[in-house]
Amino acid sequence: MFQLGKTIVSEDIIEKDFVCNLSACKGACCIDGDAGAPLSVDEVKILEDIYPKVKPFLRQEGIDAIEQQGTSITTEFGDLETPLINGADCAYVIFDEKKTALCAIEEAYNQGEISWKKPVSCHLYPIRVKDYSEFSGVNYERWEICDDACALGKELQVPIYKFVKEALIRKFGEDWYAELEKVAETYKR
Repeated sequence: MFQLGKTIVSEDIIEKDFVCNLSACKGACCIDGDAGAPLSVDEVKILEDIYPKVKPFLRQEGIDAIEQQGTSITTEFGDLETPLINGADCAYVIFDEKKTALCAIEEAYNQGEISWKKPVSCHLYPIRVKDYSEFSGVNYERWEICDDACALGKELQVPIYKFVKEALIRKFGEDWYAELEKVAETYKR
C-alpha cells in the first residue's frame, strides 16, 4: 500500500493487469452478485434526474424494479446502491444481440441523451473505493468472473490503473492521477 494525498492505494492496481473482455464474460459483473453498484449521495440525485431519459433504454424488468424500489436503494447497512431485478441483475442492465450485458445509462450517454456516463463505481471497476473518515482506500477487487479480463490485460500488458485511467481522473482528478503515474514509473513490476 502507498499513500497519495488522502488515499491509501493498493499496489495491486499497479502490479496487476486488466482489460475487460466482454466477449468472454458477457458483462457478468452487472448480473452476478448480491448487491447493486455502489452510489454516492450526488449520484442518487443524478439518477433521479436522468431516469426519464434513461427509461426508454431499459428492459421492462428494469423499469418494474426501479418503479417499485426507486432509482436507487439504501441497504440495511446504510449504503446507497442501484436496485436489482429479483436480487440479481442491476436494474439498469440491458442486453445486446449477443446477450452481452450493457448499461442502459451508458447507452443513453453514448447516444447523447444524457451527459453522465454511469456511476463512478462501475466506471472504476475492478477498482473499489471505500471512504473512511480520514482517507479513502483504493483497492483491486479480485473476482473470478474477471479471469478473462486479467488474461487479456496480461496479454496486452495493461495495468489496472491504465485501464481505468478515465475513471480514476473522474474520481480523484488529473493531479492525483499524475502522482499515481509517477509512483508506477518508479515501481518495479
